[in-house]
Amino acid sequence: MNTKTLLRSSSIMALGTIVSRVTGLIRGLLLVAVLGTTLLGDTFNVANTMPNILYNLIIGGALTAVFVPQIVRATGEKDGGSAFISRLFTITSVFLGGLVLIATIAAPLLVRIFATSYIGHPAFHVTTLFMRICLPQIFFMGLFALLAQVANAKDRFGPMMWAPVLNNLLAMFVFAWYYYKQVTHTVETIPTSEIWAIGLSTTLGYVAQALVLFPVIKRENIKIRFRFDWNDPEIKKSIRLATWTFIFAAISQLSYLITVNLSTSAAIKSLKDGVETGVGFTPYSNALLIYMLPHSIITISVVTALLPTLSKFAHEKKSELIHEQLVKAMRLVGVITVPSAIGFLIFGPVMTRALFFGISESDGNYLGYVLCAFGLGLMPMSLNLIALRGLNAYENVKLQVASNFAMNLVGAIISVGCAIWLPHKWVTVGLAAALSISYFVGAWFTIRLLKRYEINIHLGEVVGFYCKLIALALTIMIPLYFLQVHIPGGNTIRLLSVLIISAVGYLGLAKFVKVAEVHNLLEVFTRKSR
Repeated sequence: MNTKTLLRSSSIMALGTIVSRVTGLIRGLLLVAVLGTTLLGDTFNVANTMPNILYNLIIGGALTAVFVPQIVRATGEKDGGSAFISRLFTITSVFLGGLVLIATIAAPLLVRIFATSYIGHPAFHVTTLFMRICLPQIFFMGLFALLAQVANAKDRFGPMMWAPVLNNLLAMFVFAWYYYKQVTHTVETIPTSEIWAIGLSTTLGYVAQALVLFPVIKRENIKIRFRFDWNDPEIKKSIRLATWTFIFAAISQLSYLITVNLSTSAAIKSLKDGVETGVGFTPYSNALLIYMLPHSIITISVVTALLPTLSKFAHEKKSELIHEQLVKAMRLVGVITVPSAIGFLIFGPVMTRALFFGISESDGNYLGYVLCAFGLGLMPMSLNLIALRGLNAYENVKLQVASNFAMNLVGAIISVGCAIWLPHKWVTVGLAAALSISYFVGAWFTIRLLKRYEINIHLGEVVGFYCKLIALALTIMIPLYFLQVHIPGGNTIRLLSVLIISAVGYLGLAKFVKVAEVHNLLEVFTRKSR
């Protein structure tokens, strides 16, 4: 797969991902406008994060990475993989159904674990109810992930990228309605009916997201039905590999547990100190939403298009081709992630003040500081994901666990240090910085582990290229930082001006110095627009 072919495959998914992420961002902005960034917003975000935590902990990694090679091989069988996929579908459905039941019963215990500071506070009961309404999302997340991987194995990437748009639109409709009503609530005053409406609309979005993929699978002549004959060698192999994925996910989620607990605790302590600005988990999760946009649009698209090719090369023992593909992917995503990272670092508050309406300027600024702290972590996060997919191709989850452990251990230590030494108000900003630093450790460690398969990615192949992109971005953005205060108009006009000037200046400068990846990127999208 050459650079232009990879770009074409990725751009198809990137278009769907852009719409998905933009609607997801609008959904998040509306939710902040309705619930705010203070304690009430934290209760929903902690509760709505729990399905993702449990899903990723138990089965998410297996469905999105470990099972891909098995599904690819199964689709080459006479029945098109129907038997294997049906068994996998049945196991996934039964397991996730049981998980939802247990988690819903244990919701109060989960709140005690993830938001210890809520015990004895009205926020505890609000969070518990939100969580019980949101937990069924786990089941439909699993179905969506499994069906999406089946579609990917058939080179049907589009539906996976577009289905979340429907999810977002459903939630946006409900949140927009409550914003239109202009009713301000706190954890003490929010009615139970509104908790149900907000929580249920979020969950129904995941139901719709999963169901729309069934017709896509049917058109590929794959017949899915419940099968309980699980005594299959490939199924056993998948479950064995998934065990290591569970350990991988457990490490990540334990680290996330620390983040949620420390950020919610910081919010409660800051409130007692008289700080009225939202400084808890909601600023963290919403800044993360913006931070993930470029990663989701370019890196996820490239990696999704690349993984089947990597699996094929690994099966054929062509490590030199895997090395070539990984380096191409790293350089390609850098064209977008590098200037995005610099932009977050320099213009974080400008972005959040303009994007998040319905909140105070101090709340908007604090969100921006969290986004700044996330900033430079964007580059190593993307590099780490691409390198991990190299290990995925060899179905070696053990090495991924080692890398993930090192990364999250560093992040956890720094996070606890932030909670101890920083003032309560600034703990959440410190937590974002801790995540960024941990990704540098993870990327370095994962790239070194690839040497086990004779894939030697040298620093000069990637770091030198990234330094060049950083220099180009800084050349445009540093002068613009000092000039942006003189741009007439409000926050929105200022943000649009900054984004347009930065993008045009960066791409123009990159093309002038003949950065080949930028030229290829522009060529592909120019052809598509024509």
